[in-house]
Amino acid sequence: MTSSNAVAGKHVLLTGGGGFLGQNVRRALERQAPLSIYAPRSAAYDLRLQKASERLFAEHPVDVVVHLAAIVGGIAANQRNPGRFFYDNAIMGIELMEQARRAGVKKFVSIGTICSYPKNTPVPFRETELWNGYPEETNAPYGLAKKMLLVQGQAYRRQYAFNAIHLLPVNLYGPGDNFHPDTSHVIPALIRKAVTAREQGLDYMEVWGTGKASREFLFVRDAAEGIALATAYYDGAEPVNIGANQEITLTDLAKKICELCRFRGQLKWDASKPDGQPRRCVDTTRAKDRFGFETKTSLHDGLRETVAWYEENRDRIEDDIASATLVRSKN
Repeated sequence: MTSSNAVAGKHVLLTGGGGFLGQNVRRALERQAPLSIYAPRSAAYDLRLQKASERLFAEHPVDVVVHLAAIVGGIAANQRNPGRFFYDNAIMGIELMEQARRAGVKKFVSIGTICSYPKNTPVPFRETELWNGYPEETNAPYGLAKKMLLVQGQAYRRQYAFNAIHLLPVNLYGPGDNFHPDTSHVIPALIRKAVTAREQGLDYMEVWGTGKASREFLFVRDAAEGIALATAYYDGAEPVNIGANQEITLTDLAKKICELCRFRGQLKWDASKPDGQPRRCVDTTRAKDRFGFETKTSLHDGLRETVAWYEENRDRIEDDIASATLVRSKN
């Protein structure tokens, strides 16, 4: 860990600051004593456009950029939108980093994804394995788009001495997650299904895949703390995993969620649907050694809090989903 704090007393630009991860990262960054944090909305600055990024840096003082903004979704969303997921994510990061360099920004933090790893990476995933194969096909366009920001940052470091770092978080979850059935990731999707199945008195719940694939999940507040620590104290060229060091099969995950949601029916796996990457679990040694990050929240405690949050906010969430579906059908 470096001795100086790159955030303290600095102007921080946080893209995606209004989102699920962004709100938590903002709170974590505030504990690093920045002079200011500016989190623009996409309506004000469309970061896919060069002129929007130029205008952003012309209109606001920025010392440090934390780039969280992304177009994301689960396996189904990635299958439906491979072109959009590649283009929007790549172009946002590329334009933003270039304009940050031109504006004299001192540090740029790009948030990558575990989807960038090769499909059959040995577990636990080590950062040195990142280029040893092609990503799992269903989310390869998204994973490769984010991976290009690692390439860009390392190239800019060599040519321009630009301090760009790249972080690779595992699957996130927690209160405030996206529960929309078309775009949610596995944990919120399973929570919503289990609660609905319980209330409808169903005997079984349908789940995608075989249940044999494994994943690693990181509670959103822990992820935010890891990002804030890296922003403040990590200045290396090498990418860094941000994870929880806990692998779980989707079958065991679904059982845990059903138990917490008090659904006592059976799980019916639809093997005609893709599993995605066979296994996911990362080595977090580099994060601990370089900036002192270790997860604090167990999967059980994090799931329990997430289920409670969903049940407390369910009416509003379902109203939002219905409204979004209605708008989309009209368009």
